[in-house]
Order: sequence, then structure tokens, then C-alpha cells
Amino acid sequence: MGKYKGFAGSGMNANKNMSNVIKQAQKMQAEMEKVQEELEDKVVEGTAGGGAVTATANGKKEILSLKISPDAVDPEDIETLEDLVMVAVNDAVKKADDMMAEGMSAVTGGINIPGLF
Repeated sequence: MGKYKGFAGSGMNANKNMSNVIKQAQKMQAEMEKVQEELEDKVVEGTAGGGAVTATANGKKEILSLKISPDAVDPEDIETLEDLVMVAVNDAVKKADDMMAEGMSAVTGGINIPGLF
């Protein structure tokens, strides 16, 4: 009976530890949601062609604006303008991803959690 008593006591400690882990995970989840909401409203800017094209996005990776310098518009070379727009938009989206990852890293302490940004 003595060996089972020690085992039962370990089980209670394991349950308490598991309860603490669950509470910490719930707290971290709430903090991550708060950070995510805050970052969704922040704005990042991507550029291409030395500022000839500028794309502005929010943390949700939504493009808010697209500015094209008149100097970038050449009716004879639409392909270059299309490339500049694509580069500027991709730059803005990458910066939004980086901003979100950095914000989440602050909550998780740098631990890489699969499926999280």
C-alpha cells in the first residue's frame, strides 16, 4: 500500500501542474489575441523603384493604399510598372508578416509555435 500512496500523491501534483500549464496557456492565448488586435491596426509601407511605387498595408495584410509616381508611368513599358507594383505590395505584406511575428514573439518569449504566423 505504501508504494501506491506515493503514486497517488504524484498524481495530485501532476494534476496541479497540468492545471498551471493550462492557466498559463490560456493567459498566453489572451495576450496573443490582444497583441494581434493591436497590430492589425498598425500600418506598414512597402516600396519599389526607389519610392516610385509605395504600397501601404495593415497588420491584416490588407492593402490600404497604392501610390504611383508619375515618373514610373511609361505607356511604352507597362510591364516594368506592373513589376514595381508587385514588388511594393509584396514588400508591404512581408513587413506586415514580420511585424506580426515580432509582436507574437514578444508574447511567446521567442518560442516558435507551429501554425502561429
